[in-house]
Amino acid sequence: MAEITVTPQSSLADRPVQVQVRGLSPSQLVTLRASLTDEQGERFQARAFFRADAAGEVDPGRHAALGGSYAGVWPMGLFWFLQPDTLFRRLVKRDVAGSPFLVRLEVFDGLRLVTGPQDQPLASCEAERWYMGPGMQRVPIREGRVRGALFLPPGPGPFPGVIDLFGGAGGLIEFRAGLLASRGFAVLALAFFAYDDLPRALTQLDLEYFEEAAELLLRHPKVRGPGLGVIGVSKGAEVALSMATFLPQVVATVWINGTAFLHGNPLIYKDLRIPPIPYYTERVLFTEVGALDNSAIFADPRDPAYSASAIPAEKIRGKVLFVVGEADRSFNSKLFAELAMARMPPESCRLLSYPGAGHLIEPPGSPLCSISSIRGTPRPVVWGGEAQSHAKAQEHSWQEIVQFLELHLGPAATMKL
Repeated sequence: MAEITVTPQSSLADRPVQVQVRGLSPSQLVTLRASLTDEQGERFQARAFFRADAAGEVDPGRHAALGGSYAGVWPMGLFWFLQPDTLFRRLVKRDVAGSPFLVRLEVFDGLRLVTGPQDQPLASCEAERWYMGPGMQRVPIREGRVRGALFLPPGPGPFPGVIDLFGGAGGLIEFRAGLLASRGFAVLALAFFAYDDLPRALTQLDLEYFEEAAELLLRHPKVRGPGLGVIGVSKGAEVALSMATFLPQVVATVWINGTAFLHGNPLIYKDLRIPPIPYYTERVLFTEVGALDNSAIFADPRDPAYSASAIPAEKIRGKVLFVVGEADRSFNSKLFAELAMARMPPESCRLLSYPGAGHLIEPPGSPLCSISSIRGTPRPVVWGGEAQSHAKAQEHSWQEIVQFLELHLGPAATMKL
């Protein structure tokens, strides 16, 4: 009898698992399929074709997939290369605290390019992929103007504090905060527009709002000061670099595929105003699948006319880790990283640059999303990236990010799941 197992059966979504199939005939051709349904009812699937070894076993960590969603030896290929049944959907865990993603793993006899309800698997099992570790707390934050969710590891602490920011779609995205808190950090997933009673649209970056959030986090009895970390992607990285520049509380900053200039919205802080570079939206291009390629709407930041829009990164007193996907189709994030670093002392910054990685560099376990629909745009947006290069970049950069934050904020308490 064929059997498929996943070890451990329950795990954090950024941790590796081992998939094994036993009880096949030697050299039997089989299809392995992973599938999950997200909270909006959207199904994501990956499949790979294997021949069993002489012992009648298949182990994706040792055996090369012959084809399917990927080819070659990828221990986590069935998880990392999940694709939506409906084009342009992005896999995002929304209910981080309440439930895991349930990933169904099945093995079918022969080559199954598609599988329907009539196709019976030889064996199946289910993996739980959690975005919060056991004993963690999620605390909704609605204090003063600050809106978000605070993730606390179990125990008395105090824990190093981190503020987590996402980009131009707004709202509150919590999955990265939950995973980072599972590494022993106290993490505030911070919304800054299009959430609760915050402004529906982003008209300006009011840095005093982010200062209020930093002070709130540092006041928490379970947060260890005196400094904190910030991690941001896209527009959130623009905010993170601004926080590092002007807020002395910020001592460690992770900037993922952002800019080094204000774009679209001015930055306001006390009596300071940094004017934005306008978006040249008329330069947008439609791709062959009808998605928006925004890379041309950003003016060349090296034009002297835009010098007043630069974030004055030379004022940064802490450390910055720049994470770049060289296949980012949103904008030229490598250029922006290099322009910011040119203003900083070399010992205060470091660049991780990944060929083939796209805009949305996330913790491992999030499959590449190269095009997706986002709030506020009439068509899907191109993010870029090549699946295998992107997967490797996510695995490597996540370990580097955790180590960077531990190095500059002090050790965190690691959880096991």
